[in-house]
Amino acid sequence: MMYIKRDIEEKIIALSKEYSCVLITGPRQVGKTTVLKQLMNDDREYVTLDDLEERRLAKNDPALFLQLHNIPILIDEVQYAPELFSYIKIAIDNGAAPGSFWLTGSQAFKMMELAQESLAGRVAILHMPSLSQHEIYGKGKNTPFIPDLELLKERRKNGSPVDLNEIYERIWKGSLPGYVSEKFSDRNVFYSSYIQTYIDRDVSELISNVDKLAFRDFIRAAACRAGQMLNIHDIAQDVGVSDDTAKRWLQVLEKSDIIFYLRPYSNNLLKRTIKTPKMYFFDTGLIAYLTRYSSPEILQNGAINGAILENYVVSEIIKSYHNCAEECLIWYYRDKESNEIDMVMESDGVLNPLEIKRSVNPGSELIGAFSILDKGSVPRGKGAILCMRPELSAINADNFIVPIWMI
Repeated sequence: MMYIKRDIEEKIIALSKEYSCVLITGPRQVGKTTVLKQLMNDDREYVTLDDLEERRLAKNDPALFLQLHNIPILIDEVQYAPELFSYIKIAIDNGAAPGSFWLTGSQAFKMMELAQESLAGRVAILHMPSLSQHEIYGKGKNTPFIPDLELLKERRKNGSPVDLNEIYERIWKGSLPGYVSEKFSDRNVFYSSYIQTYIDRDVSELISNVDKLAFRDFIRAAACRAGQMLNIHDIAQDVGVSDDTAKRWLQVLEKSDIIFYLRPYSNNLLKRTIKTPKMYFFDTGLIAYLTRYSSPEILQNGAINGAILENYVVSEIIKSYHNCAEECLIWYYRDKESNEIDMVMESDGVLNPLEIKRSVNPGSELIGAFSILDKGSVPRGKGAILCMRPELSAINADNFIVPIWMI
């Protein structure tokens, strides 16, 4: 198994010199523990709360747990013992050195809520996504994606052109380290085990007496609609559950970082915008597995080829921000006249519209909807079409053509 260097490593090291506690959240099996073990020195103790005895002690007597283990310490899966947070706070207030506590948790919403309640101002929280395209296939330093010409020219140096076939190979293969690093070679067994473990451990903890087979079908029904506007009723009907149940289950998928949403962009000057969010998965390999596409070639020509490409691009852009510990302000735009912009990013006080296309030679008509943003209260900045063109190009001075391999 090869270790894949993570873009977030520099940020972890830097924050460990300033904060006594660093908390890494993120989905299951994205490599949180692996990267921290790679970075830690021999003097740091490692404890996982997957160990039931350690978990029992941490929950029932957190003070004794911290007395038994040496600092600096890495505590894995800390969400199983939230009782520890109050005692970590006491240790920090008593002068614990920077970097004393490294924590990981795979339920990001719950972890952030607990940490912010107990460790406000004392903890640096980083969200670690699955592997990015840059981490797997690129080189050089990661930077947040933004359609600025000089930054795009720098970004171009960190990758190499690939064609449509290779992009769909990347999409189909996914971004989970266990499979990408070749630790596991059977893709179907890997993803089947991933889903089973996720339901048995995370979902069962969040939903008492959950119907595991129905929930598995539910994830598959959601995957079939990745990259589309959310329709809870349709998903519920596919699985045979109520709309209320489907809504609760989607909240579980979001809380455990399986899915995320793009909310529709709107402001007080744009009156006729759609209010429904669009749903995406963080890992396109999981979508391809759940929708039963057995090869990249079949996926490339399948019914979801456009939606899964959009999902890939959106998730990669968000990863470029998460890996720099920066917030990504991103929406999509659609109004009641069916004008649509795939992504609207806000940065430095301007809106950057982005369109995603499979085309190698996109036409200027694709940026037609961008001007709608001029009616709003935030000025429009540079735009881009993200597509399969092999090299960086432009429609005009304000709108670039950016190859997807550059994201």
